[in-house]
Amino acid sequence: MSMFDHVGLRVHDLAASCRFYEAVLAPLGFVAGPRGDDYAGFGPPGAPSLWLHLHDFPRLTGCHVAFSAKTPEAVQAFHAAGLREGGRDNGAPGPRPAYSESYYAAFLIDPDGNNVEAVRA
Repeated sequence: MSMFDHVGLRVHDLAASCRFYEAVLAPLGFVAGPRGDDYAGFGPPGAPSLWLHLHDFPRLTGCHVAFSAKTPEAVQAFHAAGLREGGRDNGAPGPRPAYSESYYAAFLIDPDGNNVEAVRA
């Protein structure tokens, strides 16, 4: 059983954030789901668990979200797609032996300042 039912992120530009998450989540097997004027869902087909919410606020505090990846190649594709869509590198794809012997991850800062990770643990 997963620890989380869903995660919500506040975003300034819903269209830009949707493009970013569609690109970085596709290599991990996740897809866009329901979308309205001020929200969008992503996750496994038919079961969105990441929600973006349009929010007008002066300052973001940011958060960290880690997405599961099936292979190191999916982690690499996540990172490359994020850089193409305006994300900033926050840790290139590679092993993280300090976390565990099998931990392979990449980190990006999304367009709203959130630290997002793809990990094959």
